Amino acid sequence: MVSRPKQPPDPWPALTGLDPRTVAQAMRAAYREEEYLPWNKLRHKTPPEGLTVEQWWAVTKMSRLAQARDLPLVDQEGRPFNYVLSDALLRGLDDVTARASGRVEMPELVVNERTRDRYLVSSLMEEAITSSQLEGAVTTQRVAKEMLRTGRSPRSVSERMIANNYVAMQFIREHVDDDITPSMVSRVHAILTEGTLDDPEAAGRLQLPGEVRVGVWSVSSDEPLHEPPPAEQLPTRLAALCDFANGRTGTGWLHPILRAIVTHFMVGYDHYFVDGNGRTARALFYWVALKHGYWLLEFVAISRILRDAPAQYARAYLNTEQDDGDVTYFALHHVAVIRRAIDELHQYLARKGRDLRVAREAVGGLGINHRQASIVEGVLRGSATRFTAASHGASHDVVLATARADLRQLEDLGLLSSRREGRQQVWEPVAGFDQRLSELSKSHTLTVD
Repeated sequence: MVSRPKQPPDPWPALTGLDPRTVAQAMRAAYREEEYLPWNKLRHKTPPEGLTVEQWWAVTKMSRLAQARDLPLVDQEGRPFNYVLSDALLRGLDDVTARASGRVEMPELVVNERTRDRYLVSSLMEEAITSSQLEGAVTTQRVAKEMLRTGRSPRSVSERMIANNYVAMQFIREHVDDDITPSMVSRVHAILTEGTLDDPEAAGRLQLPGEVRVGVWSVSSDEPLHEPPPAEQLPTRLAALCDFANGRTGTGWLHPILRAIVTHFMVGYDHYFVDGNGRTARALFYWVALKHGYWLLEFVAISRILRDAPAQYARAYLNTEQDDGDVTYFALHHVAVIRRAIDELHQYLARKGRDLRVAREAVGGLGINHRQASIVEGVLRGSATRFTAASHGASHDVVLATARADLRQLEDLGLLSSRREGRQQVWEPVAGFDQRLSELSKSHTLTVD
């Protein structure tokens, strides 16, 4: 449940009559603040000795303003958004750079070209599913992944949202080195919303003057949480955002991840489209980050973490808007999400590495390829019970002929059996799969290209 945070008080009256030495001492302490608290949280804390809560806020605000840097992007009143490179933000950005770009040390599963596509496809699917669920898509992970892997047509609007998101993520991968332009943003939105809008003509089109603007409302109190800029401003604002995303505006250097985060923020703030703004914002975050060489983020699904804590995501927006456009709140939240997602990626890859080692031991001597080994691994873990050429091909990014050959070879080995479902051939593990695998590993050697 999200409600509008309490409005910060005007800081300047609270400074009247304060000893300058007290102010200077408090400002030095604020400069080193570990927590970048909004007024709504700071007012519940015990202030430094000799200060009221209001005075503490005023001194903290002064310290932040002294450090703040303006962005070449403005709110709807024409005031520039700004940010502070606090210690916490600098630490977070440095950690993301160290772990997500350049020649970072990663498990063989990601660096090995034979296996990386499988994990990349899985990550793209995860991001497509959870980004859509953040905006209301209702379906299970299992059903959604089955749809994406088999390539079957979506059966509901929720499934269509997920399928569209998957296509959009692939589109960004293919165009990562292209400029981000208003027409490309509209194209991404059109892909994301195809077949999901009440008005199909609204896909890829900015909201028009005269249309009811799409805002953000509180579910609990029915109060407006955010009213976006007028539709008349949208073309100019989107052009400015694209220039910013491509690094063509602003003075001084801006950290690439911070640029990607601010791009994400602005799409949510401006609300260019009638629906799908959140999905578009998250897709553009990936585009900007990948464009700047943060290749590991292809394997990270940030939307799953945002989905699990939607109120924190919303408050990061609201705190920025209520505190004079200070994007630091949103940046700190987003960096924490990225770091957690990278942590979980490493944990996931460690588990998968252990699973793969078990599978390799079980199939040692058979000579089957890594795609077939992944099927064996899935069956042994109990997570895979049904395969088609389409689902196997989608999981490993190979053509149908290659996928079908993989499955038929496993059938020839007596590990899978097949049957027809309409026009489709389906493979399933044989009864006594473990015993058959044990027999094969002792007595057979098969060479497969």
